[in-house]
Amino acid sequence: MSVRIGVIGTGAIGKEHMKRVEQRLSGAKITAVTDVNPAAAEEALHELGIKANFYPNDQALIDAEEVDAIFVTSIGPAHEATVRKAIEAGKYVFCEKPLSVTAKGCKTIMQDEMEYGKRIVQVGFMRQFDKGYEQLKQAIDSKVIGEPLMIKCAHRAPEVDAAYTTDMAITDTLIHEINILHWLLADNYVSVQVLYPRKNKHALPHLRDPQVILLETESGVLIQAEVSVNIKYGYDIQCEIVGEEGIVSLPETESLKIRHNGKQSTDVLQDWKVRFQDAYDKEIQVFINQVAKQEALQGPSAWEGYVAAVTSDACLKAQESGQREPIELESMPAFYSTERKVQLL
Repeated sequence: MSVRIGVIGTGAIGKEHMKRVEQRLSGAKITAVTDVNPAAAEEALHELGIKANFYPNDQALIDAEEVDAIFVTSIGPAHEATVRKAIEAGKYVFCEKPLSVTAKGCKTIMQDEMEYGKRIVQVGFMRQFDKGYEQLKQAIDSKVIGEPLMIKCAHRAPEVDAAYTTDMAITDTLIHEINILHWLLADNYVSVQVLYPRKNKHALPHLRDPQVILLETESGVLIQAEVSVNIKYGYDIQCEIVGEEGIVSLPETESLKIRHNGKQSTDVLQDWKVRFQDAYDKEIQVFINQVAKQEALQGPSAWEGYVAAVTSDACLKAQESGQREPIELESMPAFYSTERKVQLL
């Protein structure tokens, strides 16, 4: 029996997830949608050739008998209320980041989930399902380079639209590094500082770009994270971990190598959706498989959503102050401390 999924928010990422469920993955189907713009929902269904019922709001969709699980792909400020309604209804929920726009909201969701008694919330941090990052995780956990000492990483994009603001370099861009590095190291952050190098001439007047974010963890690992969103040459994700006995780096994406006219070249990706397509597919397939078995979810948790929110808030404060700002996390509830027990495909 297919898992019946209701989608709340049929914009860019919502439509992408609908497409992968219907066209690339197995074990699920889209049965219901809702959007604050009904015409957009109708257009998405028509474009993808999906027959699903439209509901007037998130509560109506969550309550529908034809819905087993929820995709929350609406705007960030709406996520918290929708996720809480899904938990109250006892329905599995996959929520794109952010889980909530505030740390307090994330804590409230965690409390609701713990009271429910089973992990039924997964947050859309897809990099944990990327093959390259999985290899980095294995290398760190096996101590192949000894204990990590330093990390240098970069999140680069050729351009952003006019709606992109300086704080979005943290909340929309660095947020993925915040999550994946925390996952790789299993080590909490304790402080952050944000520095602004010389401004890129391609950046719009309102945007400070690039940015360099300096993070420190409890064990003393120092992280230098670069965010450059007007760097023109392409979409490029880099990560190098320096350990006591060696260095390990995120593998480059596969690209045809060309030797021609006295030069050697490879293509650089331009689209983030292409770079992480396999990871998106895997995170959703794992979610579907575990919902089908009615298991406790083992993908990125509400706790990880909370860690990202607290760290993001400190980064935003550091953007304004220019000073080193503390990152203060509460202790992780035992409810979220279990390790993954399944092979994630």
